[in-house]
Amino acid sequence: MQGPAAPSSAIRGAISGSLNPFKPHASSKDNTPMKYTEEHEWLLPEDDLITVGITVHAAEQLGEVVYIELPEPGTEVSKDDEVVVIESVKAASDILAPLDGEIVEVNEALADDPGKVNDDPEGAAWFFKIKPSDLSPMDDYMDEAGYKDFIS
Repeated sequence: MQGPAAPSSAIRGAISGSLNPFKPHASSKDNTPMKYTEEHEWLLPEDDLITVGITVHAAEQLGEVVYIELPEPGTEVSKDDEVVVIESVKAASDILAPLDGEIVEVNEALADDPGKVNDDPEGAAWFFKIKPSDLSPMDDYMDEAGYKDFIS
């Protein structure tokens, strides 16, 4: 029997083989559905920005988050660049840029209270907003059903 799909990013070291319940997330205001990466990040398109965070599955596997290092707004990133450092009681991991673009906003509240990631990873504990230079790679990411299959 095959276990859950392993992520290919630095978060891989923190994700164990146990399965967790999937928490569906609402889509954006304009009903654009949330997308998911194999690295257990969620991407929420709104207007010309993409909000990025980690999934409930990733947060549960990381355990208690104790430190987050966020990028500076205005930083230009390329897809798969290490953008966020997240440390938990279990591991240190990197959150990767899902697209080429500019980081336009970061969730400063996480620097003061990194534990919010454990409380609401697919909502208030988003990491950053990116203005992508090209939205077409979004088509390559999983929808909710695809991600649910991926982690089961």
